[in-house]
Amino acid sequence: MLPPDWRIKFCKMLNSEIPKTFARLHWTAVCFAWWMAALGAGAEDRPAGDLAPPAPGPDYSRYEQGRYVYERNCVVCHGPRGDGHGEMAASLGVKPRSFKTGLFKYRSTPWGKLPTTEDLQRTVRNGVTGTAMGMFTFLGDSDLRAVTEYIKFFSRKWRKAENYAPPIKMPPEPAWFADGAERERHAGAGKQTFQSTCAACHGAGGDGKGPAAAALKDDAGEPAQPADLRQAHLRNGDDPGDIFRVLVTGLNGTPMASFADSLSERQKWDLAAYILTLRRDFSEAGK
Repeated sequence: MLPPDWRIKFCKMLNSEIPKTFARLHWTAVCFAWWMAALGAGAEDRPAGDLAPPAPGPDYSRYEQGRYVYERNCVVCHGPRGDGHGEMAASLGVKPRSFKTGLFKYRSTPWGKLPTTEDLQRTVRNGVTGTAMGMFTFLGDSDLRAVTEYIKFFSRKWRKAENYAPPIKMPPEPAWFADGAERERHAGAGKQTFQSTCAACHGAGGDGKGPAAAALKDDAGEPAQPADLRQAHLRNGDDPGDIFRVLVTGLNGTPMASFADSLSERQKWDLAAYILTLRRDFSEAGK
């Protein structure tokens, strides 16, 4: 049974406690802002050579902006939880990437490591040919950086230092690519490597229909159709260096392994030259 004056006592409590609560919250926010500002000022006061490397993890300062960009552009395919199960996902032949796994195909980093921020930005900006992942060239630099930071919040892998690695330093494109006769000679050598190493999945003619193709699955258990290398555009870039990079890094989460150690540098360049001829020959045959 409540006392008859309970309403008066309750109102007095509200009048006394609520202002205190808001005051505490206000000063907590102020102190946090001062602390962050002090960290920034301290960093600016130190010489550049004394700066500690950034701690692993996404940039929290870009979270809200990144979420806004993601929800306007990405959620319909990748889903609100970043698991690749957006509203359109079921109807897509190539399933959207699940950001929760922390596995990314297109990287400049070693096999099994997270991509760099620049790798993510390149994929968002340029899109992935042959999939529903279009080119988001209309995003400004700030929105592009914010959404790539937001993507990192979906997986705990981004919070562990052991999952990071610097980009692999790629060698310059050989000068012989500029010489038609030399390029054809190297492509001939690359064809032999292709038939022994790649044809089982990509097919003898590079159409993506090799004898092993039908049974291939990615790490999520979804069918992993090898790329049709004859198409006008490859998914991770069309230049010899782009092909070389994929051969070095592999595509995490798929049967496409890294050939960093199993093929020599020359073999990889020769293979890149041959793959370019597949596209050329297919295009000319269609004319």
